[in-house]
Amino acid sequence: QPPAFGFLFDVDGVLVRGSQVVPAARQAFQRLADSRGRLRVPVVFLTNAGNCLRSAKARELSQALGLQVSPEQVILSHSPLRLFSQFHQKCMLVAGQGPVEENAQKLGFKHVVTIEALRKAYPLLDMVDQSRRPKELPPPTTGFPTVEGVILFGEPVRWETSLQLIIDILLSDGNPGAELQDIPYPHLPVLACNMDLLWMAEAKMPRFGHGTFLLCLESIYKKVTGRELKYEALIGKPSSVTYRYAEYLIKQQAEEQGWKSPIRRLYAVGDNPMSDIYGANLYNNYLKSAHQNQIQAGVKRSPQAASPQTEDHLELRKGYNNSVESCKSILVCTGVYRRNADIPSNTEECTMETVFHGHRDFCFDPSLVEASYIVQDVNDAVQLAFKKENWS
Repeated sequence: QPPAFGFLFDVDGVLVRGSQVVPAARQAFQRLADSRGRLRVPVVFLTNAGNCLRSAKARELSQALGLQVSPEQVILSHSPLRLFSQFHQKCMLVAGQGPVEENAQKLGFKHVVTIEALRKAYPLLDMVDQSRRPKELPPPTTGFPTVEGVILFGEPVRWETSLQLIIDILLSDGNPGAELQDIPYPHLPVLACNMDLLWMAEAKMPRFGHGTFLLCLESIYKKVTGRELKYEALIGKPSSVTYRYAEYLIKQQAEEQGWKSPIRRLYAVGDNPMSDIYGANLYNNYLKSAHQNQIQAGVKRSPQAASPQTEDHLELRKGYNNSVESCKSILVCTGVYRRNADIPSNTEECTMETVFHGHRDFCFDPSLVEASYIVQDVNDAVQLAFKKENWS
């Protein structure tokens, strides 16, 4: 019988910890695969990592899990940027680490400038590290393009350099060689991927994520200008556009496998209440309200997406059907989350006592960080979903 459900798996803290595979991950995927190593259920790997190519992450996962993972099954924090075609022809400054230029080009961006290229073009801007300061006054920069927007792929290596140069671009309206006139506001468009404040690697305590870098950037911008830094888009978990894209890929996978049964339910497995659980619950609320609207209207609803950006994207709308009814969140205890430590039992006290690790632009609703189910590890999560689906 074809499956009527699919899985969205987080990676760090669920399947791996740094370079180490979580033992339960291999057991889980032995359950999910048939005797020939092919998945019996549609699966998407939904990670907020963004410092690599999809193909590289797919190879990494294939090796870790002992079965073939294709790049089409992987959503990195920046994958939905391919939907933002209104920026694809603009000159965009890209920040992060790894193959940022190649990532941007693969996502459809035609004119890309890196932080390093900007630093070389304007060597007087990067002054914190005294060993990198120019020894002599460089000649004026000529021929460098005007920057029209900023893409923040993930946490960079030299935070002081990226923070300084991104602020310079925003204050100068894309011309950091010019003398500062009136500060433009609204500033140039900023697209940010991955809002995770913390993430779990091999260390016993969580490590700073890109959300921490964004927090620094927002604080500096506000202190310097007196105004809030605005985002054209925040993508990656817990953003609904990311889950909408994941739903699209799950359905595409089921179609390619020839599974005729419509996908009704998604199970999102993660270790971080503030990104994985919040995001899945937020999307579940969206699905419920969309489904309710459909029932109330008594007609097939239009293919609404979770944001205007996806609504305009023809590829997502083409052949779209409204089959998915729910997205259940399953929290595992092998990563950021520690059982009995993160979520107080009394949700009324929750708003007062819990430290909010989410992004500034996402309001804190205690119900959104409460998982549908809490289990020990990803193998238990798969078994739980199988039980709910009467699937063996």
